[in-house]
Amino acid sequence: MAERESIAGFAIAAVREDGNWQCSTLDPSALTELDAALTELRKVRTSGAVLGLLAVDDEFFVVIRPSPSKISLLLSDAAAALDYDIAADVLDVLRVPTPGEDDDEVWSEGDLDILADFGLPADELEMIAAEIELYPDEQLQMIAQRCGFAEALGEVLDQD
Repeated sequence: MAERESIAGFAIAAVREDGNWQCSTLDPSALTELDAALTELRKVRTSGAVLGLLAVDDEFFVVIRPSPSKISLLLSDAAAALDYDIAADVLDVLRVPTPGEDDDEVWSEGDLDILADFGLPADELEMIAAEIELYPDEQLQMIAQRCGFAEALGEVLDQD
């Protein structure tokens, strides 16, 4: 894995409680490794659903959905594991082998049904993840729009 001093992008927690969405920024360390992202998400106190949305270095995104019994994950580009520790961490948790050095295709790995209960079915999420012409922040904004928290996400992103 390539060591990086700092990674561009954003890490956001989206919380749905009583039918309302709120978003807040997570510590930038959440962009570097999955354990850091999970630690940040566990700090969010809510009785509702919590999502972690990570846009990493204009290259890929990760959606994290922790629950008391498991962690659901979606990585938009499995080949990112060749260059980014957090992507490799996601594949490790999913028990998916790291792609070979010569793999230049983009494919997602993880739970495509991760947001189905928020109105984003697996086939639509797969299409968003496969849209290589979009930057990860644009893909996450599409996801937020579809799930109903685009305004809350936009407010947090506009603050930065």
